[in-house]
Amino acid sequence: MAGVLFYRWDGLMFLALATALALDGSRLLGRRPLAAVGRLLAASVLGTLPLSVGEIPMAQFLAVDVALYVIAAARPRRTGGIAVTLALGVLAGFLATRWLSGWNTGTSAELAVALTAVVAWLMGTSAHQSRAHAEQLRERATAQAVTDERLRIARELHDMVAHSIGIIALQAGAARRVIDSRPERAREALGEVETTGRETLAGLRRMLGALREAELVEGGSPDGPAGTPGLADLDALAAATTAAGVRVEVRRVGEPRPLPPEVDLSAYRIVQESVTNVVRHAGTRACRVTVEHQVDGLSVEVVDEGRGHGAMADTGFGLVGMRERVGLLHGEFSAGPRPGGGFRVAARLPVPAGVR
Repeated sequence: MAGVLFYRWDGLMFLALATALALDGSRLLGRRPLAAVGRLLAASVLGTLPLSVGEIPMAQFLAVDVALYVIAAARPRRTGGIAVTLALGVLAGFLATRWLSGWNTGTSAELAVALTAVVAWLMGTSAHQSRAHAEQLRERATAQAVTDERLRIARELHDMVAHSIGIIALQAGAARRVIDSRPERAREALGEVETTGRETLAGLRRMLGALREAELVEGGSPDGPAGTPGLADLDALAAATTAAGVRVEVRRVGEPRPLPPEVDLSAYRIVQESVTNVVRHAGTRACRVTVEHQVDGLSVEVVDEGRGHGAMADTGFGLVGMRERVGLLHGEFSAGPRPGGGFRVAARLPVPAGVR
């Protein structure tokens, strides 16, 4: 009967052997992909030999197509290329053998079988490339997260230590100058040095503790441990800086309201770093800090009457760190000499509607 597939009785042995090879090939697909393809190809050929048809049925090579897709998707490109080359080579050899044996072989079915194998391999290759691209994106995201964490830690360490070291340097210098003429003033200055050093050490310990805790919690951040400073600590900051010889005037405008921890901390660090720059570079004895609570945000400003260009001498992490902090909160930042003399640092931080 033309067009109907059936096995001759003497082909049942081929069918049994083909079934065994197909099962063994399926078992090896995950461990030895090329050996699995070889067995599946042999099974397809053995299953086709006894068929009383002149063309290759596409169903006979379906298992090979599935294997080509799996190998191309899960294995290196070289392995997938070898597998599809092997499949096409076996198919070509099989067709040549049938032609030399006198079978009436067509071309349309054979081309369809070959194209199906190539399409399966291409689909697997595309899936492999998509997965590799997704993995690259994950690696980049992980690397970026590590970089962001390092920058955050660097900002915290710089802002915490730079101010304290500036205060310690001023107090130590004052103590050295008056140690003979005014020993009581020298003792006071050295006491401030000790207090500032202890506070800095305590802050470093808090940060290290927060970093260790963040390792235990996915997505943890060292920016919010207990004892993290905020705008409520501005008076203490001003008092310590004033005691070191630079008077800090703090002005508050507007009605204070609860702030998100990251906004509160960033505002404090911006003021702290700005005051540190005044101490180190401005060459003045006074500065003014203004904190303004607005309807949709918070503004901080630090101005001095010093040299104007002096604060820009900070070529380290100071201004860069402040700009990064404000940028992470989608705020606005400016720093530069004032037209009438001195230097001005200003930042505006938006406050989310849910906490206003």
